[in-house]
Amino acid sequence: MLLTLTGGAGAGKTTLAAALVETAPHAPVRVLHGDDYYFSTPDRGTWTPDEAGTPRLDVGDPRSMDTERLGRDAEAALAAAAYVIVDGMFAHHIAPGLPHARFDVFVDLPADLRLARKIRRTCLSEGFPLDVLLRNYVEHRRDAHTRHVEPVRHVCDLVVDATLDPHVLAREVWAAIINRAATHSS
Repeated sequence: MLLTLTGGAGAGKTTLAAALVETAPHAPVRVLHGDDYYFSTPDRGTWTPDEAGTPRLDVGDPRSMDTERLGRDAEAALAAAAYVIVDGMFAHHIAPGLPHARFDVFVDLPADLRLARKIRRTCLSEGFPLDVLLRNYVEHRRDAHTRHVEPVRHVCDLVVDATLDPHVLAREVWAAIINRAATHSS
C-alpha cells in the first residue's frame, strides 16, 4: 500500500512517517522523503533569482520536484514492501505506474506553528539566516502553500491534527486504513 503524507513545511510529516514505521501492522515499511526528489540543476524545475540575482530552486512549487523519479522509486518499493510511505509537501502528486492500494493523509498544523518549527529547525539548529527565511516565507512560501498544498486537503482520505503526539496520529492513520480495508472487503 502507498501511504502519502502531504502538508505544509514544518507540519510534522517526517516525524509522523517515523511513528508510522514504528507502529506499522505489517513489515517491511519503506519511507521515501519528497525532499530528496527536488531537481538540482536549472534546466529542470522552477528557478527564481534571489535578491543577489543567484538562481534558487522554488521548493514551494510542485514543478520543482522530480515526481516521475519519485513515482518510479515508489513503484519499485511497492514491489518489496507491505507499505511505502512518501512524505513531502507534494507527496499526493506521485503516481506509480503499477496498480496499488493508496491512502492519502493531510498533516494539518496552523501556519504560525509550522513557521515556528521551521525557524527552530532551519535557523536555530542549522544556522540558516532568519531574515532570509522570513523574507522567503512572506514573499513566496505563504502564497505557495495556499496555491499548491492547501487544496490537497480536500482530496485526501484523512486529515490529522499535527498538534497531537505523532504516535497518537500514527494509531489514527492505521485505524483509518484498517477500517477502510474492512469496509471495502465486506
